[in-house]
Amino acid sequence: MSSNKESFGKTVGFVFVVCLVCAALVSFSAVMLKDKQVANKLLDQQTKILEAAELLDVAGKDIVGTFNKLVEAKMIDLDSGEYIEGDPLLFDERRNARDPAKSEKVEDDIAGINRRSHTAVVYLVHNEAGKVQTVVLPIVGSGLWDLMYGYVGLEADLNTVRSVVYSDHKETPGLGAEVMNPKWKALWPGKKMFDEQGDVAIKVVKGGAKKGDEHAVDALSGATLTSRGVEYTLHFWLGDEGYGPFIAKNRGGLN
Repeated sequence: MSSNKESFGKTVGFVFVVCLVCAALVSFSAVMLKDKQVANKLLDQQTKILEAAELLDVAGKDIVGTFNKLVEAKMIDLDSGEYIEGDPLLFDERRNARDPAKSEKVEDDIAGINRRSHTAVVYLVHNEAGKVQTVVLPIVGSGLWDLMYGYVGLEADLNTVRSVVYSDHKETPGLGAEVMNPKWKALWPGKKMFDEQGDVAIKVVKGGAKKGDEHAVDALSGATLTSRGVEYTLHFWLGDEGYGPFIAKNRGGLN
């Protein structure tokens, strides 16, 4: 009996030591890799923003250099549409949306986000002459399974689409995940987000958009809810509760 107790005690002790060593290794790895993870996350964000501005071919392998040269990140107050002081690198929309002090309950929540940060970051993309040619706006809204995060790139008229790019989603592979398909993304450039009255008019059409309809894009085949989520997300973020005030103030010219 004593031998069994001794054997059991050694086994428990061994397992305990192994657990401690593994925990220490995981903690050490997390600390050592944190800077690299942050850098990789930033690089992915910069890549998506350049893609939304249709500048990936220009950037080539120099994503960071091209971004730093041509892209200006600015904080805005969403309610007023005015620029505000703040560090865009420290801004975290997901964190803000969870903080009641930094966000608000959405009244007409067609995007399904529940709460919206008081502030946002917009990306002004300049050409070589220093003139703003594209504005990239971060967007977030519900798909079939969860929130989908992305960017919409608009020309300086703040109406004509350059690109709609999704960067983070949990949609079904082969269906809702087709938001990442280059063929579907290629349908967006040149479309108009607003009609002549200034109302958000873009729509994602099940069965296919009519030829020549500048406000319509084909829906994703077999992914009705995801397609509807994209449309609702754009209507929300380009409307009064999203970037609407900022767009209204800057249609006459960006600087």
